[in-house]
Amino acid sequence: MGANAQVATSGAAAALAETQPAELQPGGRLSDLAYTRILENLFDRRLPAGAFVSQNDLVKLLGIPVAPLRDALRVLEAEGILTIHPRSGIQFVKPGLELTKSTYQFRTIIERAAVRTFAELGDEDLIREIADRHRALAKQIEQDGLTREALAEIEALESLLHNSVIDILRNPLIDTSYRRMHNYLRLVRLDRKLTVPLALRSNKEHLEITAACESRDPDRAETALVAHFNAALQRHMGMFI
Repeated sequence: MGANAQVATSGAAAALAETQPAELQPGGRLSDLAYTRILENLFDRRLPAGAFVSQNDLVKLLGIPVAPLRDALRVLEAEGILTIHPRSGIQFVKPGLELTKSTYQFRTIIERAAVRTFAELGDEDLIREIADRHRALAKQIEQDGLTREALAEIEALESLLHNSVIDILRNPLIDTSYRRMHNYLRLVRLDRKLTVPLALRSNKEHLEITAACESRDPDRAETALVAHFNAALQRHMGMFI
């Protein structure tokens, strides 16, 4: 890491150490807090994707002691978020074409089976709520553009739809794997340039999924989901061309 990058990282660490006091839930572990804080800083861009930092940098950045920090780093290394280089530093993953393709391949494999079950057994009121909120969001974007409120609703509905699809399986192993995958997805989306046409297109793809689920048509739901992921992958791949 160059001298300027080291200075910038150390400066950010010092500033954030003052503004981010450690908050631990009763019965929680500092290593869990460190894990969460590292991901928060990655997703908020305060810790750049692809950064190479020292352990001391992270101690200052997170306000977490060395021992629990090391535990968190080992977990994140096992999940593929970073690589620990002994006596050198920590290298965070930088999203690229292969990670993007792998992430969407994983999503497609898991969710195409789940959405069939969701279309057959998903709660009717929940499906209707998801559809209604997507329709309201489309009108909001068409009228006002990508306001802060619209962007927040886009993220909320993304989580609500896809998490509801996964939750219908009631499988803790899938839940854990999906959570890890979602960390990759959030990293991939860091450089996404969202425009009104892209937001409306993605929203329409979601509505096609919910319409199939409202009709209790698992074949149509699976087809709509796969089409949505293929389109999303193509949009993300455009960032690397």
